[in-house]
Amino acid sequence: MVTVTHRTAQRQGAWATVYGRRLVITDALALIWVTFGVQIAWFGFDRRTVAGSPADLALGYTAVSVFIVVAWMIVLALYDTRDPRYIGSGAGEYRRVVDSAIRLFAFVAIVAYAFKFDIARGYVFIAFPTGVLVLLLTRWMWRQWLNAQRRNGRYSAQVVLVGSLTSVEHLARELSRHPEEGYRVVGACVPIGENGTTLPLSGIPVLGPIADAVRALRAAGADTVAVTSSDDLGAQAVRELSWELEGGREHLIVAPSLTEINGPRIHTRPVAGLPLIHVEMPRYDGRTVLVKRAFDLVGSAVLIVALSPLLIVLALVVKLTSQGPVLYRQERVGQNGAPFNMLKFRSMRVNADDELAALLAEQGRGDTPLFKLENDPRITPIGRVLRKHSLDEFPQLFNVLFGTMSLVGPRPQREGEVALYDAAARRRLLLKPGMSGLWQVGGRSSLGWEDAIRLDLYYVENWSLTGDLLILWKTVRAVLAPGESAH
Repeated sequence: MVTVTHRTAQRQGAWATVYGRRLVITDALALIWVTFGVQIAWFGFDRRTVAGSPADLALGYTAVSVFIVVAWMIVLALYDTRDPRYIGSGAGEYRRVVDSAIRLFAFVAIVAYAFKFDIARGYVFIAFPTGVLVLLLTRWMWRQWLNAQRRNGRYSAQVVLVGSLTSVEHLARELSRHPEEGYRVVGACVPIGENGTTLPLSGIPVLGPIADAVRALRAAGADTVAVTSSDDLGAQAVRELSWELEGGREHLIVAPSLTEINGPRIHTRPVAGLPLIHVEMPRYDGRTVLVKRAFDLVGSAVLIVALSPLLIVLALVVKLTSQGPVLYRQERVGQNGAPFNMLKFRSMRVNADDELAALLAEQGRGDTPLFKLENDPRITPIGRVLRKHSLDEFPQLFNVLFGTMSLVGPRPQREGEVALYDAAARRRLLLKPGMSGLWQVGGRSSLGWEDAIRLDLYYVENWSLTGDLLILWKTVRAVLAPGESAH
């Protein structure tokens, strides 16, 4: 039995090898297409030699293109851009692709300078950025495919959780929320676990007590043990557990009791043989505020100019299809609790706010935070289209420009909702509310109160400019393909 399930674990772990080979193929095709495409676009089909190369060498640009492709493929391998630890989730894979390109560009520049090769600058300065963009695009496309596979239970690490009942339930819940991260829980070992039972909250099968973790791993055909708490094991027991696992095929994860903390804030430092985890505290002053405000100011100004024809068309459509003003102003609570008027294109009939209390009572949702009326009769026909694609929120670009909102931030809420905040939730007010945010790309109208607060707190605690760019990219997708959660 152990032999059969162990082979199953090996087959499950082989997905990374297959996936890595596919990345090699698409990386090579992308680089060949970009490098030789730029060469042809820049020089045509003429055989051109590099200025400064010796007469007996007569180094041609075809040889340079071949060298760049081969060297780029080697650098991508050396920087672990196809390593299972980075592919499929997070920004680590993309960051390594960009870093490898920067280092290759520097290497080519040094070689050209050392040997006095005068490589055409246009060829180099087009090939490298274009190559990076195409590589990132292909990696993103592969990730969408991989995420779809993982949501169906494939191409994921098969995990057995080991630890206290509370910690096991917590980690199981978090992993089930994000199947695209690549961890599928198949069982658990808890202090007084009896084989054949299930955990009360998550329904995960119990595979036995903690002492039987390795046996349970192989019996379940899993490949990863995740220690959720070491209180019931002890440091020596965790070490012995690692010794029993087969290197390269069976993996050990130790999950610290830290949640909602992003990777850049966490640093591991070995001290006296102990892997101490340092967690940086978030700061909301000085350089952080300056960078975020500069990003908002430039971004909103550029978008207002670029979208001005669309804004004019939308304003005319709102004005011509229903009576009332084009813009709707609603008071929301901003940074540090300061109120401000949030702008929207009007999507409801005039005096719609006066009808709200009666409609909420009719649907039995009078005390529900983040309410969204079902089949709201106040919305105009064109308003439904505007809301579906978030077009009604475009005037908030002026809120961003004048400093009351950010392009990305916590969800702007009303005074009545802020009144329900506890001490933790009030940390949402440390940053300006955003036109978009994790709430926008994480479910929109389908989010409950607790999930919305959790996402906003995660954003406040882990803000980064890279994170804002990723959220804005996902927002574009959510606007173009809003799905059923948008209304």
